[in-house]
Amino acid sequence: MEFLDFAHNPWLVAVSLAVALVAGATGLSLTRDLSEKSVSQRKLAVALGAVALGGGIWSMHFVAMLGLKLPILFYYDAAITLASALIAILMVALALLLLHFVRRTPVTIVAAGAIVGAGILTMHYVGMAGMQLCRPVYTVSGVIGSSVLAIALCILAIGIAYSVRSNRTIVIGTLCFGAAVFSVHFLAMQGTNFVALDNIREFGPMISNEIMAVGVILSSFVIFGAFLWVGTTYLVPVQSGAAPIDELNEPSANSGASSLSETNVARIPCERDGGKVFVAASDVVFVRADGHYTQVYTETDKYFCVWPITEAVKRLVPCGFLRVHRSYLVNPKKVVRFERNKDKGQCTFGDSDLPPVPVSRSNLKEAQSAFG
Repeated sequence: MEFLDFAHNPWLVAVSLAVALVAGATGLSLTRDLSEKSVSQRKLAVALGAVALGGGIWSMHFVAMLGLKLPILFYYDAAITLASALIAILMVALALLLLHFVRRTPVTIVAAGAIVGAGILTMHYVGMAGMQLCRPVYTVSGVIGSSVLAIALCILAIGIAYSVRSNRTIVIGTLCFGAAVFSVHFLAMQGTNFVALDNIREFGPMISNEIMAVGVILSSFVIFGAFLWVGTTYLVPVQSGAAPIDELNEPSANSGASSLSETNVARIPCERDGGKVFVAASDVVFVRADGHYTQVYTETDKYFCVWPITEAVKRLVPCGFLRVHRSYLVNPKKVVRFERNKDKGQCTFGDSDLPPVPVSRSNLKEAQSAFG
């Protein structure tokens, strides 16, 4: 068996990396802040995210394949090529459904990352099976190495991007996703040899490299266009006075409270033990700033919230909360005693184990008016 010599066009290799990164940024951005959206909006965002991520995997693969230089003419089977795109999109969609419609735990995140990694691998090898007049021959080391790398990097990407949904983690997750798609392809190609064939193994219509190039360019335009559209959302500030969140279909931390049946109850998106939970504003005692995020305290529990204190002020002050310090918001209905000490003060909360909340000089007058 005589193997063919092959090489890659370095410019198309660079473009394939750019496509992978842009697809990752687009897909991960489309699925941010879904906890604050309705079920139908989440379904649409998951579908669009799956197309962006899965389509990006497919586009990256075939951009790189357009850069493959072989000493023979070869074609692609259209049916198998389209099937590889569908596989990538569906497997990514399954992972996103787990992340956004199932309680998010470390096990869920690992499972979702493994599914995305398996989708990259399956798409790669199904896409390679569509080559005509040329047969790829794989090595065991190439298959095992690319499999381990794909799953490990995708678990890392999902774990980072979904640890805290912030711009920073999305960027890092994007880099990991792009590295997964890119390195898996070329590691697998390093462990692949090619053999020339005399006959076409016809399954569907044949498409040439020229037609493939047109398809890949069109898919890349869609991905880059979606990236530009999503990118504008990072430049638009959140409007002050935004309406409180109304997510009655999400699991609540205190679902037994009668007040939660009201349609206009504000709910705060929080995380604890790796899972998403919504806390009714009426159950919150106070909110404390924690760097770029906040901690939400109820009478019995403490939760992590991705809102910065400025966002918490915008959301909760219209609901009756009072800002008593640059780092604290309190629920006046939960304050049992207010004490003033010269030009400062503090709020305490009865028999609970919660610490007192300080009242700063600049907020003292408003606190005295509220608490008497």
